[in-house]
Amino acid sequence: MGPTEKALSEAPGGVACAGDACSRGLLQRIMSTSPIVIVLAAGRGTRFTGSGHKLQQSLVRNSVLGTTLDSVRASCLPMVVVTTEALEAEVARHVSTRDTVVLPPVLAQQGMARSIAAGVSARPQASGWLILPGDMPLIRPDTLHRVADALPGHACVVPFHQGRRGHPVGFSAELYSELMALSGDEGARRLLMRYPSCEVHVDDPGVLLDIDTQEDLDKARERAAS
Repeated sequence: MGPTEKALSEAPGGVACAGDACSRGLLQRIMSTSPIVIVLAAGRGTRFTGSGHKLQQSLVRNSVLGTTLDSVRASCLPMVVVTTEALEAEVARHVSTRDTVVLPPVLAQQGMARSIAAGVSARPQASGWLILPGDMPLIRPDTLHRVADALPGHACVVPFHQGRRGHPVGFSAELYSELMALSGDEGARRLLMRYPSCEVHVDDPGVLLDIDTQEDLDKARERAAS
């Protein structure tokens, strides 16, 4: 049992909790021992040709972004959401203001790396960071724990499903300076090329499904409804 799962097992009933269901002491303990999940929700989503932003599209009883955020909340892992003014109201339905970083347009246009740096800088004392795109609504809370619990002792942790690399990718605190120095739209890909990664194999197809197109959204809706 990893440190995150151990902390959660001590919750009433031994179950994961979200929001007010978590005791203050348990939350503080998780915050001090777990990495931060940085949810990236500042991209323009230009490949999506449907009406409106892809993160605001409906998915069963929620939005795409709302479903992603609810999965993180269900894990009880601490998170920070990096977003824009256009999506701020959507984020506020699920996450408190103190856990939200709103990028001005000039910074949001600088790509994924700027969003990652903004999230890392918002929680510089974290033991590490899990980078999760906001358009991955089918990610399972237990997958987040698997990545978080593998992070101690490794610079990078990457989940795999059926031989394919997915998200979220975990980075240890030792990579703080390099995460802050990232630039462009490749995100942290070059760090994965520079440092050896710990592979975590999960039975979770949600680590591979991100929503870029209408076809992706249709597929996610079908899976979410099944």
